[in-house]
Amino acid sequence: MRERFSDSDSFSRIRPKGAPRRGRRSERFDDYEPAPAHAGAFEPFQSFETFESFERSDAFGTDSAFGSGDSAFPGSAPAAAPTAGSAAAPVADGPAEGDRWSTWDQSTPTEKGPEPRPAWVVTELAAVDTELGMVKTGKEADVFLLERGVPGTDRRTLMAAKRYRDAQHRMFHRDSGYLEGRQHKESRVTRAMAKRTAFGKEAIAGQWAAAEFTALCRLWSAGVAVPYPVQITGTEILMEFVGDENGTAAPRLAQLRAEEADVDDLWEQLGRSLSLLAVDGYAHGDLSAYNILVHEGRLVIIDVPQIVDVVANPRGRSFLERDVRNVGAWFVARGLPERRVGELVESLEFDARLG
Repeated sequence: MRERFSDSDSFSRIRPKGAPRRGRRSERFDDYEPAPAHAGAFEPFQSFETFESFERSDAFGTDSAFGSGDSAFPGSAPAAAPTAGSAAAPVADGPAEGDRWSTWDQSTPTEKGPEPRPAWVVTELAAVDTELGMVKTGKEADVFLLERGVPGTDRRTLMAAKRYRDAQHRMFHRDSGYLEGRQHKESRVTRAMAKRTAFGKEAIAGQWAAAEFTALCRLWSAGVAVPYPVQITGTEILMEFVGDENGTAAPRLAQLRAEEADVDDLWEQLGRSLSLLAVDGYAHGDLSAYNILVHEGRLVIIDVPQIVDVVANPRGRSFLERDVRNVGAWFVARGLPERRVGELVESLEFDARLG
């Protein structure tokens, strides 16, 4: 549910002693117009420069992307209690069903997925979001199942909502290595991130979310098998849900039963995606059989916030090789000749122009 916040402050006019009043109190607000229903809904930060103001504000409340309630403007009268026997009226600025209005209009054009967008993406402003439960938990973020649909129609879709945790409840593992080669244009932010101050941790969280969304957009456009990124608002990324229409998530590669795995075909799919990554100058950075999904024979790579620039990062080559050997171990254990792992490493180094 969205929260509204008042942008107005309370001011007192300074009047010289004995000076006549300029008008009645009520006349000071003749030009006041009520804010629209969506006014004040939290705005996502557009760049890393806004982390400082993000840290000082309470706009996100305590429930991350989903607000904890509907706060009225200061000074407004409370809603009248329902009379006996009558149904309670819905919250004025909240949807009659679902958990919140669609956040599509809260993202700027650069915070929305690449065009042309898949037909399943719901962009209608009348849509509502309904949370259906948790898909998985992680060290840095949790993933929830979200349905976005237009009430009264069959226009609806399932999405995965990845929400990065706040500074007190997350642990970015090995992030010092991944952040090599990434510099913020403000040195004070870079220093804060290196020292892991409270402000630095907020900056890291925002950088991970922004980096993952940017990477997903770039990789999707390049043809890499990743979930389609729908939008980002703050530290919440909405993306394609990889699973069936009933909300059952696709299994990870590590969970795939032997009889369900076409080892050769999956290895070929993996090689094509990693090659497209390498040609673009990147490596996944943390690839394993646990962050690859397989849905109806289709391989999908997930969890890309730590994507590594193999040229700018001094450890780029080792990240690339480690990716291949980590996931290659799963394939070798299921019959793939070990030499093919080494061949893929050499091929990707050539594609990334590291030879």
